[in-house]
Amino acid sequence: MKHVKFLFSLILLIPVLIISNEIYDQTANEARGLEIAKEVDVRDTGFNNSVVELEMILRNKQGQESRREMRNKTLEVDGDGDKSLVIFDKPRDVKGTAFLSFTHKEGPDDQWLYLPALKRVKRIASNNKSGPFMGSEFAYEDISSQEVEKYTYKFIKEEQLNGIDCYIVERYPVDKKSGYTRQVVWYDQVKYIPHKIIFYDRKNDLLKTLTYHDYEQYLDKYWRASKFEMVNHQTNKSTDLLFKDYKFQIGLTDRDFDKNSLKRAR
Repeated sequence: MKHVKFLFSLILLIPVLIISNEIYDQTANEARGLEIAKEVDVRDTGFNNSVVELEMILRNKQGQESRREMRNKTLEVDGDGDKSLVIFDKPRDVKGTAFLSFTHKEGPDDQWLYLPALKRVKRIASNNKSGPFMGSEFAYEDISSQEVEKYTYKFIKEEQLNGIDCYIVERYPVDKKSGYTRQVVWYDQVKYIPHKIIFYDRKNDLLKTLTYHDYEQYLDKYWRASKFEMVNHQTNKSTDLLFKDYKFQIGLTDRDFDKNSLKRAR
């Protein structure tokens, strides 16, 4: 009888052990995902400020293209997210348009858009951050710096992408007004840079895929992709961002990123 009771106790214990292991695995994967995200952040900290020229190529579902030329200035902020200013130079119908973003580690970002035709600065409301940036397949929230605190994380697995050993990490936006339920990111295991992100919309349906191409290293430390390619699977539209002529530590200050800088942008 004692053997029967012992076996019966073991059978009852099995589901508890299975659940405990699942909880342990989930906690461990969350911790590892966060650890990877922190390492990505650390390796890209300390560049201080930068400026880069870029071209935006927008394609509709028929493959027809339109192009825009821009400049992007970025300033690191101690204890908070980056400040960035995007200035449109061409074509004429968008020339002088400027976008200013203050990314925050916690809480909603502050974003403003200057429209020269109206000669006014428009604040981007928090519930509009998921909207398209200047008609592109990038949302306003995609343009912000990707601070660690913006997400919770879960390590999924290791996998090769185009011959590169990667960590696959799933991240979940903290902001309830985000346009995404989750994102799946492929991080380089050696350089800790992203190679691919898959975005899922608020219904958890596949929405977009972002791929990074032609990385170059600057200041012997910081990696920057020369091309971002965003493909919208629901609309069959796409947007490329082509970057060139990066310059770092050129003396930018907070004054270059105040709201008046939007109107001064040339």
